[in-house]
Amino acid sequence: MWCIDETGNKLFAGGQENWPAAAAIAVDCASFRADDDDEQCAEEPLSCYNCRYRRWTAESFTCLKG
Repeated sequence: MWCIDETGNKLFAGGQENWPAAAAIAVDCASFRADDDDEQCAEEPLSCYNCRYRRWTAESFTCLKG
């Protein structure tokens, strides 16, 4: 579900609208940390879309959890 971009960052291959996949990945992620309430967009509390380590790109997001 991840691609590595030209700078070595993990890019989510599901784009900005794959709600089930983003939630499934977050459930299994030990590094997940919820972002501020005003930055969350998914209804599921555990979702990469709601993680403080995600950074939006034009087509998806990158994961900066290290």
